Amino acid sequence: MHFPAHTTAAAPESARRGLHAIEKHFGYVPDAAARMATSPQLLEGFQRLDALFGSTSLPPLARETVIMTVAVRNGCHVCVALHARRLHALGADADLVDALRAGTPIHDPHLAAVRAFALAVIAHSGDVPADDRDAFEAAGWDARVALEVVLGIATYTLSTFANRLTGATVDPELAARA
Repeated sequence: MHFPAHTTAAAPESARRGLHAIEKHFGYVPDAAARMATSPQLLEGFQRLDALFGSTSLPPLARETVIMTVAVRNGCHVCVALHARRLHALGADADLVDALRAGTPIHDPHLAAVRAFALAVIAHSGDVPADDRDAFEAAGWDARVALEVVLGIATYTLSTFANRLTGATVDPELAARA
């Protein structure tokens, strides 16, 4: 099965607007998006979900913690590189990025709780044990945020699965973070 890396000019017509928006944001079309454009609905669905996740009450570092947790768990080297760069741009310290990549302890208790909760949601297909829910709440998070973590997991499961299926590569612009 072949998933071409579409250009904005050669992509299916209904994917071009989405690719143009991505190109405007990044300054280029990432290989992952170029391959997602094979299905304009998938590309648009991801963009809409990503925008919704970006509008949640989760602070940016917590959102990136969810994303990196899913990316590492699902083995998506593209998302790991892209979101390591995003964490750096947000001013995250190298220890946090390294811990998220390696699955080692996170020193910030709020972000550690986000990662632990996201992993519990995934491991239990949403039927998170009471102890895990209680620990998440004790760290200062509430029911709204719990559901927003689910949105992030769904959004980035879609992305990581698509990236792996299509064989998306790490762009040269992200190579330093790979």
